[in-house]
Amino acid sequence: MTKQWTLIKGGRVLNPATNMDQIADVLIEDDRVVAIEANLEDKNYAADKADKVIDANGLWVMPGFIDLHVHFRDPGLTHKEDILTGMAAAARGGYTTVLAMPNTKPTADCAEVIEYVHNKAKEGNCINVYQVGAVTKGQAGVELADIEDMVRVGCPAISEDGKSVMNSNLYRDAMKIAAKEDIVVLAHCEDINLVNGGVVNMDATTQAMGLPGISNAVEDVITARDILLAKETGARLHLCHCSTADSVKMVAEAKKEGLPVTAEVCPHHFVLTSEDITDSTDTNFKMNPPLRTRVDVEALKQGLKDGIMEVISTDHAPHSEEEKSNSMQKAPFGIVGSETAACLTYSELVLGGIFTPMQMAAAMSYNPAQVMHWDKGDIQPGRVADIVLFDPNATYKIDKSEFASKGKNTPFHGREVTGKVVCTICDGRVVYQG
Repeated sequence: MTKQWTLIKGGRVLNPATNMDQIADVLIEDDRVVAIEANLEDKNYAADKADKVIDANGLWVMPGFIDLHVHFRDPGLTHKEDILTGMAAAARGGYTTVLAMPNTKPTADCAEVIEYVHNKAKEGNCINVYQVGAVTKGQAGVELADIEDMVRVGCPAISEDGKSVMNSNLYRDAMKIAAKEDIVVLAHCEDINLVNGGVVNMDATTQAMGLPGISNAVEDVITARDILLAKETGARLHLCHCSTADSVKMVAEAKKEGLPVTAEVCPHHFVLTSEDITDSTDTNFKMNPPLRTRVDVEALKQGLKDGIMEVISTDHAPHSEEEKSNSMQKAPFGIVGSETAACLTYSELVLGGIFTPMQMAAAMSYNPAQVMHWDKGDIQPGRVADIVLFDPNATYKIDKSEFASKGKNTPFHGREVTGKVVCTICDGRVVYQG
């Protein structure tokens, strides 16, 4: 079979795994990086072999982004999204690997659904999609799913995302299995008994609008519980979409104690506050956890800067326009995020002086791979060629009509940002070029 060679010329290569930050060429052979050096094209073997040459002058060349938290809605809810449109949206956002949450219909609580998603993703031949398994059957919180059987067919993690397992004894049993199988537990921390009909954060801004609030304790109580259960069971715990100042404190303490606890923050939680909700009927600002106060946002930013919260994920949650056109009380929680995460992270954290370029690359690629114990997020020679090319100088307004996702539910439509994904390469293949 004829080999395929791709040469990426003259980009700023940012590879957190090796702390490489320099202008260089990247040579790809089939699905592997084979060389990263300055002026590779001057060397005959590179110039002669390249079937495709990509000019990366002025661009950042980073490991492909890894999203530990997406909702592709497939099977059963494909009016919102499906595997193919979800992959296209992720690729447009620079992602080469994603974890799909299990709150589908039917629930991803058995080997058959895990295999369905994996097979459909392979047929789509775009990016890597790994299906997360539910903790309990039907996410009903009553009986454990067959976790071992899901692991057997390639399920890399379990989660009850969309809710928490409120039965602590049952959840502890699941964590014991996860520890034995060496898979990650992805925790959605929400005490359903404390939600009490809330739809936005509980603070003065939202109370003035007459909207029922969700307190920080809704998240913090379960965060504390899950960390303690991870301590007892030894399970690898990853806290999803953290949104409160106290969650940062608890993760910091867990790390000091050497517990196997990691955490993610989503762009909407470090970019927006509840004060950005100026229209009490705009459900594009309804997400779970809700937008918090400025105090929480500053704590999240500091946690990201300090590496306490080491991962940026999207919680990409597409819904139809009809569903989101309901009242704030009736509309579903969630916004899309795959296609806006990189520009928001760059605009808010890098240009805002919170992150260095290397920290952005780490939080969006290398660190998520480390959480999962994956040999990804690293583009040194010999590794899989999952690569994103990012233009740090492109300034534009986010336009939801351009999204590849079926979901257009975003609070960022029309927002001016800087930084744009211009090319995504997965397994050595260009899967998006803008």
